[in-house]
Amino acid sequence: MSTPARILVVDDEPAISQILQVGLERAGYTVETAADGQEGLMKARENKPDLILLDLMLPKLDGFKICRLLKFDERYRHIPIIILSARDQERDKQLALETGANLFLVKPQPLAALVAHVEALLKASSEVGS
Repeated sequence: MSTPARILVVDDEPAISQILQVGLERAGYTVETAADGQEGLMKARENKPDLILLDLMLPKLDGFKICRLLKFDERYRHIPIIILSARDQERDKQLALETGANLFLVKPQPLAALVAHVEALLKASSEVGS
């Protein structure tokens, strides 16, 4: 891949966004952040990132709605979405997958493990796209 993959991190906790941004940039990705659901949805639609890391509990628009709006739209459904949430209830995981999320991870997630998941999803989506 000649240009680094672009990742959108949507999380309302600045410390988490910053940790994810720094860690993913060190792994070679270009990272953009959004602090609420509305901003996240807008940036996803405008910039069409290669992958989205999405929290569930967000102001203005929750992660379930964002996921559904993107995955049920032909223009964005190909973008892999990883839900990264402190919520670990089985029904939250089930709902996230039903709304189209590719993966559900519980916070906190070791950065190395998260990067491995990101790489695997990006590889899988590039193989589907080619």
